[in-house]
Amino acid sequence: MASSRDRQRKLARAKLDRQMARRAARVRRRRQIQAGVGAVVVLALIVVGSAWALGAFDSEPAADTAADEVCLWTPQDATANTNLKDVGMPATTGLPTDGTRTMTVTTNQGAPITADLDLAAAPCAGASIAHLASRSFYDNTTCHEITAEGALRCGDPSGTGLGGPTYSFYDENVPDAASPSPSASPAPGQPPAYPKGTVAMIANPPGANGSQFLLFFKDYNPAQPTYPVIGKVTGGLDVLEKIGALPTVDNGTGAKVKPQTDVVIQSLTVGEPGTGAPTPAPTGSGAPSASPNAG
Repeated sequence: MASSRDRQRKLARAKLDRQMARRAARVRRRRQIQAGVGAVVVLALIVVGSAWALGAFDSEPAADTAADEVCLWTPQDATANTNLKDVGMPATTGLPTDGTRTMTVTTNQGAPITADLDLAAAPCAGASIAHLASRSFYDNTTCHEITAEGALRCGDPSGTGLGGPTYSFYDENVPDAASPSPSASPAPGQPPAYPKGTVAMIANPPGANGSQFLLFFKDYNPAQPTYPVIGKVTGGLDVLEKIGALPTVDNGTGAKVKPQTDVVIQSLTVGEPGTGAPTPAPTGSGAPSASPNAG
């Protein structure tokens, strides 16, 4: 009996030793894994710290989109609006954003009307008009309206108020309200929103500017200005005033705004920034565009 009990004790001891050995092995493996993970984490921290010290996480300067991409041209659909004329799109980069460009409008009503386009306040309008002028877009078109606000409306080859190029661009330089009342006279001590000689864009619908512009021959001071100011007349204001005094007739829609005598733009040119030289025609055409909104 003693030997049987001894044998059972030895077997139990051996089983316990095996269990203890397996447990010890598991503990060693766990520690090895933990040590390996810790080493990886430490190494990763060292790498990240080194990269940070070398400036790898310094924020890159944002791309100078103000200088590189000044204007966004929105395609308009010439199939939906047949009054649109496709002459490509202006460039989006390398556009001048300061100084002025001279716009010269030669009509059948006398001496040319000249204006300075303000490139700092309205660079996209300046770029668009220069592009269109270089494609003879305005040549031999009529100024189809003398507005109730005291401006000559030009720039629509279709003469409908719905025409323009196959792109549009957003408003620039819309004046703040100069007076709390929608009178033609400014409040005391305040200039009008649109002084005589102002050049402004006009769009249908507002905000989708294209080719149409206004030449103001008298002060206009609305309660809420909506026309983006793009420049001012520097010569031929007397010619503009003479045109503004022409009798008007029904334009076919019931509005008595069409000049009784056709006012024809024989040519419209835009000089390079700081010069009077006309903008040369580009060698390639811009991508055509798309939508019934015109301006």
